[in-house]
Amino acid sequence: MIPPSRLALEARQGASNRTPRQINRSLVLNQIRTRQPISRADLARTSGLQRSTISTIVEGLLAEGWVVESATGVSARGRKPTHLVVSTRKVVVAVDIHPARTTVALADMSGNISSLRHLDLPSAPRRVIAEIIAAIRKVIADNPGHSFQGIGINLPGRFNRKLERAVFAPNVDWPIAQIKSQVEQALGLAVVVENVANACALSEVWFGYSDASRDIVVINVSEGIGTGIFANGRLLRGNGEGAGEFGHVQVDPNGRPCGCGSRGCWETVASNCSALRYYQEASKRPLASFDDLVNLADDRDAHALAAVERMCRELGRGMHMIVSALAPAEIVVVGEITRLWPLASGLIEAEMRRFPLISVPALRMPTDPDTARLRSAVALVMTEEGIAAERAAARPAR
Repeated sequence: MIPPSRLALEARQGASNRTPRQINRSLVLNQIRTRQPISRADLARTSGLQRSTISTIVEGLLAEGWVVESATGVSARGRKPTHLVVSTRKVVVAVDIHPARTTVALADMSGNISSLRHLDLPSAPRRVIAEIIAAIRKVIADNPGHSFQGIGINLPGRFNRKLERAVFAPNVDWPIAQIKSQVEQALGLAVVVENVANACALSEVWFGYSDASRDIVVINVSEGIGTGIFANGRLLRGNGEGAGEFGHVQVDPNGRPCGCGSRGCWETVASNCSALRYYQEASKRPLASFDDLVNLADDRDAHALAAVERMCRELGRGMHMIVSALAPAEIVVVGEITRLWPLASGLIEAEMRRFPLISVPALRMPTDPDTARLRSAVALVMTEEGIAAERAAARPAR
């Protein structure tokens, strides 16, 4: 069973009479999703809503196909309760974009991932979006009988949702700003586009792995480094939607050039690419991918272990900066480095704690690290923030 969600809007007790009905509906759906299978009586107890209200909302969710009735439960006396579960027919298409590779998959409302397709992006920038659309179309065609609620796309950069343009994407060399409009036009489904670290932060809260009453920072470690900040019950976007670019904070004025145009940024010393460089410098031979480095580290290769250790120390140094600035209760690390978490977490935390901090956050990886980025697409499409943004954008101007 998925741990209970504590999303700020939906974790509080039922809304008052003056609160829109859809908030109560959202509350009930989220309670079913996180506590399934659950009876109507238990829904009333956990939500704080009256049984008559629960009955009305549940009947609507059943009629619309969001939930279904499962096997009856056990009762000491009287009528046996009928349990409710979230329907597996309602799905979203999850698209996780890396600079050189993209993964497309099917995700249901409980975050279960299926129909994975890996796509090596073409070298010609003009062909990239067409290839992604073709992969999405294939996933949809391979899954008849499902009800597609939308498409959630994670980007390795900052995207202004109102202007539909890239704000900051130094590691991408194709027209990333056009992806939302072109995918919507080609497939006729609502598309929600978000920076991958922001999406993962929303996902951690929406799926109930983090408590929305506590501030969290998600750090996505990949070809670069991005951070998503969830504070005071909401995603922190900043002016121009540029908040969270700690990967481009300069840590060494005399360091290596960065894709952003500066030099010595945090991601030039703590990203996957940095670890590959450390390995090549020591071993005098290159590796094709960070996965190769992880495999060598698993086999206790000395050069690979040294490269990973150096990378983790640099990650810890940068996290000390983040903790000093934001004082989060939790830091969640997303990326391939989590495959080495027993080793990496100790190195990162030791470096983060090496200098004084007012408070030390919990450091962890996602509950299911292999699907964390894909699972976040569900949160993008289904959170009220995502739905409201897309509905507002689709509403004709007056």
